[in-house]
Amino acid sequence: MLTSDELTRVSETVTIVYGEEELFRRAGHLFTAATDFACAADGLAGWMTDHRADTLAAATESHVRGMRVRKLYRPELLLNSASARELARRRDEFGAQIRITTEEINETVVLDRRVVILAGDLKAGRRGYSVISQPEIVQGVMSLFETAWRSATDLAVYDAQVAEIRELAPSVLDLLSEGVKDEAAARRLGLGVRTYRRRVAELMAALGAESRFQAGVRARELGLV
Repeated sequence: MLTSDELTRVSETVTIVYGEEELFRRAGHLFTAATDFACAADGLAGWMTDHRADTLAAATESHVRGMRVRKLYRPELLLNSASARELARRRDEFGAQIRITTEEINETVVLDRRVVILAGDLKAGRRGYSVISQPEIVQGVMSLFETAWRSATDLAVYDAQVAEIRELAPSVLDLLSEGVKDEAAARRLGLGVRTYRRRVAELMAALGAESRFQAGVRARELGLV
C-alpha cells in the first residue's frame, strides 16, 4: 500500500486532461521537443490526426523529419485501400517506421521514453487523457510497447500478405451479410469452397473477429460495407 508521500508524488506526475484542445494546450510543447516518438493507435482518425491538431502538426512538420517515429496499427486498416495508402504515405513522407500488430492496443503515445499519454473513454463528447511522467509507469508502458513492436509485422510485409484479401473483402462481406452459403458464395467469386473459406478466415483474422457476425459488425464500423 502506498504511503501518503508516495501518493502525493504519483499525483504530481500524472495529469488528467479532457479533450484534444486541452491536451495540446497543456502538452503540445512535449511533442515539439521530442526526438523519440512511439505510438499505438487503433485507427487513422484518432486524436493524433484530429483537425484540432492542425496547428501542432504544422509547427512540428519539419521537426518530425528528424524524429525517430514508430507506430503500431491494427491490421483491419489495411483492408481499406485508402487507409493502406495513407499509412504508406506517412511512412514514406515522414520516415515513420510502421508495423502491424494483431494484439489489442489502446491509443498510447510515449515521448522520449519520459512521458506517456494514454487515451481514455469518451465522456460527454470529450475524451480523457492521462499524461504520465512517473518513471516506473513510463518504463512499464514502454516495455509493453517494445514487446508488441518486436512481435509486430512491418507494414510492407503485412500489406503484401493482405493485398488479395483487401481486393476480395467487399464482395466477401456482402455475401456474408446476405447469408449466402459457402458453396454458392464460392461459385459467385470463382473460387473453390476451401479457398473461399480460407479467405473468410483470413478476413476475420484481419478484422479481429471471432465470428462471421462479428466480422460484419466490425466491417461496418470501419466503413468497409
